[in-house]
Amino acid sequence: MNYKYAKIEKENFITLVTLNNPPANALSSSCIAELRTLMQELGRDEETRVIIMTGAGRFFVAGADIKEFVSKLGDQEQGLALAEGGQALCNEIEALKKPVIAAINGPALGGGLELAMSCHFRILSDQATLGLPELKLGLIPTFGGTQRLRKITDTATALELILTGRSLFAGEAVERGIAQVAVKEAELLKTARAMATSFVEGKSMTSVMRAVECIVQGGNDSMEQGLERERKRFAELFLTADAKEGIHAFVEKRQPDFKHF
Repeated sequence: MNYKYAKIEKENFITLVTLNNPPANALSSSCIAELRTLMQELGRDEETRVIIMTGAGRFFVAGADIKEFVSKLGDQEQGLALAEGGQALCNEIEALKKPVIAAINGPALGGGLELAMSCHFRILSDQATLGLPELKLGLIPTFGGTQRLRKITDTATALELILTGRSLFAGEAVERGIAQVAVKEAELLKTARAMATSFVEGKSMTSVMRAVECIVQGGNDSMEQGLERERKRFAELFLTADAKEGIHAFVEKRQPDFKHF
């Protein structure tokens, strides 16, 4: 896989995606389109079981490519297309049935934070800052920020952070529930890989994918719908060779040898 805006590294079923659009890894329309294609390919890739996303250089993602907005101002259809493209990318990431970890190495602002919030987990470097400053441009977050921040935290927190436009340092972002943990810069990818490895080792990938699906999709469903999906996926797993292997291994007090993707 060759990409202009991302570097891809694979090891032990973990795929590291390093966003690479210097100087600040801004999300231009062409970058967004390419990342959508990449996420679709990784979703189908049997050598990818967990995805880690990080940024090249000093930034995770500084936001959307604001220079691109200049020529499109005054055109509502162009504005709609920009919003739809960013939302489509974030929806692709969130809907992946494989765990996606954002290893946020530096500023994640505007569309960068929205991209990170579409990932299933967020690990912060102590150099990271997070913010949604779009109101300072006379705009609003539009890659899902008004909705995902509210769901990740609460309505009052989302209102405060979006209306003030202020940036959070790593410690406060963890306290506010926007990220799981903050670590020293040198430990960021090591921590992300350790988390990814814990999702891979000793697990059936089929059951991992079903669990991710139930949890993530359940956030958009009623309790009844979520429970119905859970029942169906559990029953489907009963038919798999991996479930048979896992149950027999437990009874026989040995480590399971899962084979199936």
